[in-house]
Amino acid sequence: MEWGVSDELLGTFMPILVYWVYSGVYVLLGSGSLDNYRLHSRKDEDVKNLVSKGTVVKGVVLQQAIQALVAIILFTVTGNDDSATDIKASVVVLLRQFVTAMLILDTWQYFMHRYMHHNKFLYRHIHSQHHRLVVPYAFGALYNHPLEGLLLDTIGGALSFLLSGMSPRTSIFFFSFATIKTVDDHCGLWLPGNPFHVLFRNNTAYHDIHHQLYGSKYNFSQPFFNIWDRIFGTYMPYSLEKGEGGGFEARPLKEYKAD
Repeated sequence: MEWGVSDELLGTFMPILVYWVYSGVYVLLGSGSLDNYRLHSRKDEDVKNLVSKGTVVKGVVLQQAIQALVAIILFTVTGNDDSATDIKASVVVLLRQFVTAMLILDTWQYFMHRYMHHNKFLYRHIHSQHHRLVVPYAFGALYNHPLEGLLLDTIGGALSFLLSGMSPRTSIFFFSFATIKTVDDHCGLWLPGNPFHVLFRNNTAYHDIHHQLYGSKYNFSQPFFNIWDRIFGTYMPYSLEKGEGGGFEARPLKEYKAD
């Protein structure tokens, strides 16, 4: 099957396109009559967040530019024509590569993310930029300090690509899927029937807990599973309840101290 452009080019830029299209859908949904599905009110989004949406857009574009540059270099260094291999690859092989890449990305991001919270210098000067979004929203998913974007997302993605053995063509689908999942985790809406909420315990409400002060030392896992949180005792159980002013609220099941 001919794509018209190279798999490497698609693998570089398709996730960026997917990011803005998918987050744009949530922007349109959020501007409609979906307040009853929000995890935070519009007022909270305006008042509690410590950064403007214009600044967020600029920060995300910068991170995506760095990611694209690294992806181009990575594909150039490792490049070969895997089209025939992809055609012959069985569903089992592709599934194994997907799951392997998911576990590698989760592992890398859990430990790097957790370290950035526990190292006061890194948190103050780097990771706190992402937590200026106390009330997350879709297109703020990749709003990070450029160094954090490089360490967590870009290097983590490169490792998952290399160690899983996936081809550039397979990476188009994997990184587009990972992008959609990351945006969904930050969308701030608990929509009925959302497949990510059904299939993953690590979802919008789970990550929203982490963005609150009481949850800042919990729920580090991202973007797929919550395995490492459960293993290392950083899992914060929560209940999803109707908010007093409408919508939903993710509440911890017991009192936790914010260290």
